[in-house]
Amino acid sequence: MSTTTENPATFRIGGEIEINRLGYGGMQLTGRGVWGDAPDRENAKKVLQAAVEASVNFIDTADSYGPHTNEVLIAEALHPYPQNLLIATKGGLERTGPNQWPVNGDPKHIREAIDGSLKRLKLDVIDLWQLHRFDSKFPVEETLAPVVDAVKAGKIRFVGLSEVDVAQIEQAEKVIPIVSVQNLYNLGNRQWESVLDYTVQRGMAFIPWFPLASGPDKMNNKIEKIATAHGATTAQIALAWLLKRAPNILLIPGTSSLTHLQENLKASEIELSEEDFKALSE
Repeated sequence: MSTTTENPATFRIGGEIEINRLGYGGMQLTGRGVWGDAPDRENAKKVLQAAVEASVNFIDTADSYGPHTNEVLIAEALHPYPQNLLIATKGGLERTGPNQWPVNGDPKHIREAIDGSLKRLKLDVIDLWQLHRFDSKFPVEETLAPVVDAVKAGKIRFVGLSEVDVAQIEQAEKVIPIVSVQNLYNLGNRQWESVLDYTVQRGMAFIPWFPLASGPDKMNNKIEKIATAHGATTAQIALAWLLKRAPNILLIPGTSSLTHLQENLKASEIELSEEDFKALSE
């Protein structure tokens, strides 16, 4: 595994919207099982406001978080939005209970999801809308048809995908340009390595979900040694490794804690050496 020598602080979504690479994911600002509203809404709003005050200008959410409550919360906490804030959302899942996520790629559902997100987020345009999953019950051309319509209507600016392989990205791109991919990826789980490399080549953003996982227990000593040398936590090292792995990686660690938020954001200040990176990558 290689890394680039450059470790830029920002990335341009779609080649146009410049954002800081360390953002914030809103999923944890919900109830248990990502079901229902945040247990402490006032604290949740403070976390969102603190993130933006600390120069976070990329927030990731989805209509399925809650469902719907996370988008409403973000609007209540941050609207009217700062001019440079990009709020990305997703659609294509339904919720039938805590930790239950049935896929729904029905074009009717997708159309309703887009319009619902616009209303809940109080947006005229969604800068980045992402398809949460491909649905085997519907050809992706049908699923993406209302997304194409929304782009033409000026409701969506850029489109991304989540949990996809290279063939699926290429299939979707026959329908509409894709600017980002959001897949499970972290220091301990690199099953989508080939997809990450593909997005680097294509200039697409790669947004790892579950970015804070630091790997199996056998890595603990190695991570802790490097963390101690940098005066950092293991979570900060896991984030710093991702930032160094590729310049198109955008991080969206989520938390409901103001303390953990500040800790996560400091990961951008950590400069791992090539030796550190190689040791962690083995």
